[in-house]
Amino acid sequence: MEQFLDIALIITSVGLILSVILQSKGAGLGGLTGADTGGVFTARRGIERVLFWVTILLSVVFFGLVFAIILTA
Repeated sequence: MEQFLDIALIITSVGLILSVILQSKGAGLGGLTGADTGGVFTARRGIERVLFWVTILLSVVFFGLVFAIILTA
C-alpha cells in the first residue's frame, strides 16, 4: 500500500507542476519567474478554466496523498 501511495504522489506532483507551468500563458520565461507581464485580470474561458480546475483538483489530491502517507507511516 505504501508503494502505491508513493507512486501516486510522484505522478500527482508531476501533473501539478505541469499544470502550474501551463497556466503562465503567453508570458514567456518571465512569467515563470514572477516577472510582471503587464496583463490585467480577465475571466477564464475554455481551456484556461479547465486547467484552473485541474490544478485545484491535483492540489487537493496531492495533499490527500500526503496525509495518507503520514497516517500510514
